Amino acid sequence: MAKVDTMNLIEYPDRDTLMAGVAKALADDLVAALAAREAVTLAIPGGTTPGPAFDALAAMPLDWARVNILLTDERWVPESDPQSNAALVRARLLQGPAAAAMFTPYYTDKVDIGTAAGTLSSQLSPLLPVDVMLLGMGADMHTASLFPGSEGLEDALAADAQMLVPVTVAGQQTRRFSLSAPVLRSARTKHLLITGTEKREALLRASELPDALAPVQTVLPTATIHWSAT
Repeated sequence: MAKVDTMNLIEYPDRDTLMAGVAKALADDLVAALAAREAVTLAIPGGTTPGPAFDALAAMPLDWARVNILLTDERWVPESDPQSNAALVRARLLQGPAAAAMFTPYYTDKVDIGTAAGTLSSQLSPLLPVDVMLLGMGADMHTASLFPGSEGLEDALAADAQMLVPVTVAGQQTRRFSLSAPVLRSARTKHLLITGTEKREALLRASELPDALAPVQTVLPTATIHWSAT
């Protein structure tokens, strides 16, 4: 369990500097991984918060053709849906030099979410462990789509969990996919991007709680945390 005084926390003066710093950190880790391995895996979240970091990262002249991009989580919706994380990745990261990267979306209308989770876990497991991972965190201390109290969380936290786990969050109609806790935990380098005082306070609470109550705890001990107040 990560303690407050052992967290690797980097504070930035504003959001623009934060996004630039996160993009550089991801790029530096990808360069190091590409120097060590023929192909590497980058796992990233959806949502609008990391968009500026993706814009900056996409423009960097890396050997993108050797990079496999995975989502840390996804809603069970087609890319035509505004909630699709895959659509956001295509719009914000798979641009410019980064368009050469390989990307596998999770949604399909051919099978149900449970079947898709099992099939994709088998198909994509050769891409593990993740070399470079970026995650976010909610004020409820969730990360990826591992929400406290969600249906599927217990399966996702299990030591033998498959790569992708279906998750149902109370009060939300759309089901989700999430990388499981073992996959998150095994990533070679991990970065956590958060903004605002509320999330910083949630982070401090999470450092004292077990994974089931604060799923972000699965990565806190070894993650670099990037934070700005705004």
